[in-house]
This record gives sequence, C-alpha cells and structure tokens, in this order.
Amino acid sequence: MNDIKLTAISTTVFERDHAVLTGDGFVNSVYPGWTNCTVNVVINEAMGAKFCQLLVTPEQTAILKGKNIATQIFFYVVEGTATVTIDGAKTALTKGSYVYIPVGKEYVFDSFGENTQLLTFHKKFEALDGYEIPSVVIGNEADIPQNIYCDDPDLLMQNLLPDSTDMAFDMAINIFTYNPGANLPFVETHIMEHGLMYLQGQGVYRLADKWYPIKKGDSIWMAPYCPQWFGALGKEPAVYIYYKNVNRFPIQP
Repeated sequence: MNDIKLTAISTTVFERDHAVLTGDGFVNSVYPGWTNCTVNVVINEAMGAKFCQLLVTPEQTAILKGKNIATQIFFYVVEGTATVTIDGAKTALTKGSYVYIPVGKEYVFDSFGENTQLLTFHKKFEALDGYEIPSVVIGNEADIPQNIYCDDPDLLMQNLLPDSTDMAFDMAINIFTYNPGANLPFVETHIMEHGLMYLQGQGVYRLADKWYPIKKGDSIWMAPYCPQWFGALGKEPAVYIYYKNVNRFPIQP
C-alpha cells in the first residue's frame, strides 16, 4: 500500500493586513550576487509590504556579495558563524551578531560555519534633510541592554539600531523577550509596519480579529493599523526579532 501524503496541509495564513508564515511552503529564490545558498523571500512588496524580509541558509562555500544603491539591509545571525567585509575591514560574526549596511556601501559575507542561518530586513532609504546617511553598525545582541517595557519587568526590549537617539535612521530593529506568562498590556494599533521572526519559545498572537498559535521559526507580517497582541505560553521565554519603520513624517511635507 502506498503511503498517503497530505501535501495540501499548511499552517501559513495570508490576509489583507497580516500574514503568518511558518516555512512549510517556502520556495527557494535566486538573489543576484548571493551564491551557494538557499534564499526564502518571507515578506516582500508583492504582498503589500513596504519592506522585505529574507531567510538565508548558506552553504559553507557561499558568498553573499553586493552594493546597496537605494536599499539599506540589516543582517542578523540566527545560527552559526560568518565573516563580513565592508570598506576593507573584516569582522567575524557569531550567533546573535548583526550588521546594518546603509546605502552606498559594498559588502561581502563569506567563511560560513556549518548550519548557519541569516535573517535580513531590507528597506528603501528615506533621506532626511539635515542628517547624514547612517554609518555601518556591527554588534551582537549579547552586548545590548534589556530595557523594561511598559513598566513590566517580564517584558524586555533590546534596541539593535539607535533609532530613538538618531533621527538619521528610518528603520528600527528590536528584540522583544516575554518571560513565561507575560503578555502585551494592550492591543496595539499603529501606523508602523512590522516584520518579525520568532527566535525562541511559543505563544498566541492576535492579528486583526484572529488568533494564531506561534512558535520558534515562525514569521509574521503586520500591515499598518493591524490590531496586534501577544501572550507567551510554555516554560521558557518567547523571543522575537522585529522590524518597524520610524522617524519619518506619515506624509511627505
């Protein structure tokens, strides 16, 4: 008897103002200059977003090479190791490392370790009069303090880009940690758009008027004004890294 394969089952959901992307339907894409790697386009303008989120799984022989023209890129090392070279300076990267590459900069990622995975966020840069283009930023989440969010010590926020202290940045990347049982204190509804990926744990996410179980490895897209709320479940913290657009007028002046 032949085994029955239920290939029509998927936990991915796409709605007008949000999406839950669980990876069960990802298809490899080709990105110019990025060789010997699997590239999954998780979020993109084609779905209505104004940014792009990629999940990259490089082989050890992979090379990610490019030059930013109109788009800035943020790289985050989910797992493994790599090396990045920008302006002739080479930096070793480990799990939790991140690299912000502004427009006008060339980059090369290589020397990948086994089982490495990268998450990237791409956004067209919006210049602001009176401010220079941001510089390259390289760091590791382990060196970023956890700040208490909304006076709840079980909600901890890390700001990987200095968006709140430097108006030159028009995008922010944060890591949000919910201790077991913690939840957002209200349903957020705002102009900022989000793209996120869960790094650890599980919980329940409300998006618009629907509720979704979420776990490590899942990604979410939230359009502006999509009502959103999250509560952590389980015995370990729930942690996600997320993008949002910041520091620009909601309409061109």
